[in-house]
Amino acid sequence: MKHSPNSPILLTSSLHVDEARKAISQLVKELIEESRALHDPKDIETVSLDQAINRILAQDLLSPIDVPAADNSAMDGYAFNGKCLGTGDNNISLEIVGTAFAGKPYKGKINQGECLKIMTGAVMPADCDTVIPQELTITQTETQIEFKQNLLKPGENRRLRGEDLKQSKPAIQAGRLLRPSDLGLAASLGISTLQVKRKLKVAILSSGDELRSLEQTLDAGSIYDSNRYSLTGLLNRLNLEIIDCGIVRDDPTALKQAFIDAATKSDVLISSGGVSVGEADFTKQIMQELGDVGFWKIAMRPGRPMAFGILKATAGASERKTLFFGLPGNPVAVMVTFYQFVRAALLQLNGSNQTEPPMTQAISEAPIRKKPGRTEFQRAILGRNAEGRPTVRLTGSQGAGILRSMSEANCFVILAHDQGNIAAGDWVDVALFEGLL
Repeated sequence: MKHSPNSPILLTSSLHVDEARKAISQLVKELIEESRALHDPKDIETVSLDQAINRILAQDLLSPIDVPAADNSAMDGYAFNGKCLGTGDNNISLEIVGTAFAGKPYKGKINQGECLKIMTGAVMPADCDTVIPQELTITQTETQIEFKQNLLKPGENRRLRGEDLKQSKPAIQAGRLLRPSDLGLAASLGISTLQVKRKLKVAILSSGDELRSLEQTLDAGSIYDSNRYSLTGLLNRLNLEIIDCGIVRDDPTALKQAFIDAATKSDVLISSGGVSVGEADFTKQIMQELGDVGFWKIAMRPGRPMAFGILKATAGASERKTLFFGLPGNPVAVMVTFYQFVRAALLQLNGSNQTEPPMTQAISEAPIRKKPGRTEFQRAILGRNAEGRPTVRLTGSQGAGILRSMSEANCFVILAHDQGNIAAGDWVDVALFEGLL
């Protein structure tokens, strides 16, 4: 088998999860540096804000304005010149000479001994630098307020022009996986379109003689193919272009041709099934024929067998390199390996600087059996106990083929490679599904 000095190679022992993740990241980095195809200007698109969710920002978004655009009040209260403030507990009495609303600046002059009733977000008059919240006043009438002078310092409760963002400075940095809040930020700056990376083209296929499409009738020993639908949902969460290559039978000629066809039109190929050691599992053989490949047994549960590498196929007059993931056939293992390895690689390949999923911790409600020597991903439900502390409980049987366990869960409990049994009350690492699955 051909491989570059830094490419992963066939291994007989099981890799740790962290080792596999690092090897994948390194090969993706090499692919990007070699081709630069995904970083060419032609691979940048201009999209409207309503089409930008979960796209990856291609260039720094520079603010065209200062935010806020003028000094303004941070709360409802009374604006005045803070020079009148002191350190004692004497009362200060100020005459109210007008009112400033958000969007309607007060244009009159504010003299010493005077103040302006002001609403949150309203522009501060040039003569004022301090705001006393209305709830801190001792007395309020239509014409006068009174408060103790030591309740605040000059300049308090005023938001300065450009305090949040300076004009021409980055509001959002390139590589951002755009979230709803990012779109709102862009809109607040008057920006209606964004420059984003083009969508990766990801081909998916399932292999196995036992698999049937949903419109087919099940015969003895056959099952419906669920993996392509799970993968489609996972990929849609990343807003990628999906090429569904269907089901391929357990035949080396048919499978090889399917790989070649998919590789010529996609940036990434994800297959499920055919990566274990059964007589009908041909993926390993075909991968060795088509490209530079690392074929791994990973010390994890579920998802131990997984193939990864680069497929080479001719597209027109040039050779195309396609990132390849051969995932296990078991439905839960497909989703676990996608979560643990594929998602980060897709984001990295598409130029994102946010590839790691968010993690938290919770208290295990019950004991969990665990053998040291492998990383385990247990399906679980995250909640809270009576004291408001985060707790987690497993969904029941954790078999790799029990897709219901994924449907009922809202998180993974991740048990580390060297970790043993977990007692009730122990804190465990948790990765949330929301935004990922």
